[in-house]
Amino acid sequence: MSSCQVTFEIRGPSAPGEVFAICGSCSALGNWNPQLAVVLQITDDMFERRWRTTVELPRGVPVQYRYFKGYFLEPKTIDGPCEVIVHTWETHLQPRSITPLENKIIVDDGDFGICNGIETVDAGWLTCQTEIRLRLHYSEKPPVLISKKKFKTSRFRVKLTLEGLEKDDDEDKTSPTVPQKMANTVEFSLISNDDYKCRHSQPDCGYALQPDRWIEYTIQTMEPDNLELIFDFFEEDLGEKVVQDDVLPGHVGSACLLSSTIAEPGKSAGVLSLAIMSRNPRKTIGKVRVDYIIIRPIQGYTCDMQASYAKYWKPRTALDVGHRGAGNSTTTTKLAKVQENTIASLRSAASHGAAFVEFDVHLSKDHVPIVYHDLTCCMAMKKKLDTEPLELFEIAVKELTFDQLQLLKLAHVTALKVKDHNASFSDEENSAFEMQPFPSLQRVLESVPNDVGFDIEIKWISQQRDGQWDGNLSTYFDMNLFLDIILKTVLMNAGRRRIVFSSFHADICTMIRHKQNKYPVLFLTQGESKLYPELMDLRSRTTSIAINFAQFENLLGISVHSEDLLRNPSFIKRAISKGLVIFTWGDDTNDPDNRKKLREYGVHGLIYDRIDQNTVASCEDGRKTVS
Repeated sequence: MSSCQVTFEIRGPSAPGEVFAICGSCSALGNWNPQLAVVLQITDDMFERRWRTTVELPRGVPVQYRYFKGYFLEPKTIDGPCEVIVHTWETHLQPRSITPLENKIIVDDGDFGICNGIETVDAGWLTCQTEIRLRLHYSEKPPVLISKKKFKTSRFRVKLTLEGLEKDDDEDKTSPTVPQKMANTVEFSLISNDDYKCRHSQPDCGYALQPDRWIEYTIQTMEPDNLELIFDFFEEDLGEKVVQDDVLPGHVGSACLLSSTIAEPGKSAGVLSLAIMSRNPRKTIGKVRVDYIIIRPIQGYTCDMQASYAKYWKPRTALDVGHRGAGNSTTTTKLAKVQENTIASLRSAASHGAAFVEFDVHLSKDHVPIVYHDLTCCMAMKKKLDTEPLELFEIAVKELTFDQLQLLKLAHVTALKVKDHNASFSDEENSAFEMQPFPSLQRVLESVPNDVGFDIEIKWISQQRDGQWDGNLSTYFDMNLFLDIILKTVLMNAGRRRIVFSSFHADICTMIRHKQNKYPVLFLTQGESKLYPELMDLRSRTTSIAINFAQFENLLGISVHSEDLLRNPSFIKRAISKGLVIFTWGDDTNDPDNRKKLREYGVHGLIYDRIDQNTVASCEDGRKTVS
């Protein structure tokens, strides 16, 4: 087959060391793998910055492609490929395309990110770098405690600095097409009920700690175990002109964190207590409580650039979403007839027109993703005599292997409240596989019709404000490992099915967003509720802060308890005005009149029970119109 010489041109600004590259559907453009993308060369003129490259493409064969901006780093090994970090990439639903026919072609694609007059770009995902998040907040208690009497009533400002880095004096002189070393970066963010600031630089004396404010520092690095981080603390009002001969006013002390203490394998999150030292004389005057998470790239899977729906939502009427399939079968007022979160329940909702089905996923002891709502279940101790009543034990699902979950007779935790424990154990020996609880996520992906979308809620332990943990589980899996297993299962088996991830745990939402580039994420929140206890995490307490968190993390949107939305419909208008998608869930959505109200208010998705017993006028429309 003959070939054509095609020159691609794009315009756009770049940071020092940052380059533009092109990635597409043929081998010459990397087969959608950014690791194999073609770097463009910069050609400055008086008016604009142009980037250009020339490649050989097969004549008459349609080729799709996208541009991205990022770093091409030095390879880990002498003969190895460059490590590629994607900062920003084009995510139009339909990529750019060309069918080359002439011997030589120049394609001027205009400005980066703009195709057919529409700008659609998204932030990159973690490809080879690690992201460390350090947080200071009042969720549980004040993060800073200074024992010195002088500062007993003080409120503090904090600034984080990255220390001990060698800077290359010739960095700016280096050609942007030569592989670079990644510069470690620190960015500051804050979230509150009223506002958020995302990845800003810090003022000289940092930002003030406040009870309603979540402060977060983000560090991206290729050396997560080789960083020195210094927290400097200042009196909030900066009233002192000079303290302890310091250059900056109001300086109280500093605390040092070596990243090697947190960047251990198998350790994704935790809380540290660091000593705050005065500078002159050098002695301990207090401590700071630092909450952290470490986000690593998915292990064993490479995300490509063929498609992204992470920020895509097609305008349509509100979608009807089957809660746990055909509905809650354990704790709601009117129980579903088919056991929840089984293949039978999911198929039932699908057959009655549900556009999406919602279900819950976590892991068995041997790391198989399974579909089940609760973190615990009941296991019966077999007695010698059948006439004796069964004795039940509550056990964490994570303590049972996948085979045990299939073979043992297990009951929902509500069985503990029932006098006749035997009645809680239905006879399942002869039940078809689709009626069995604890189906694997892979089997669900294979068994439910492909035109039905999945709202996959990722389960994780949460702590209530009174200190109690879900299922009384204060420890769980390693978060990176946990998510890698679930995400790979979906990415490798979902095909063209529409997927939305959701979670009540803010850090789970953050990690899903940064580990993969294909599927959108909704932050689940109960808002201010009379039905559920308040959660410890500040980001989970109100719908207002959930809206700001979703914008801060660049999520698709939020999924809010209907109680909060019916009481304050303005949340819906506010979320939509910020470009967010909003789903709603809860017992109130089981009432047709409430669903009608919520549709009129403008919600994008309604999650409710017994979808097979309701007239679902919009479901078929939703299934036909979702891309």
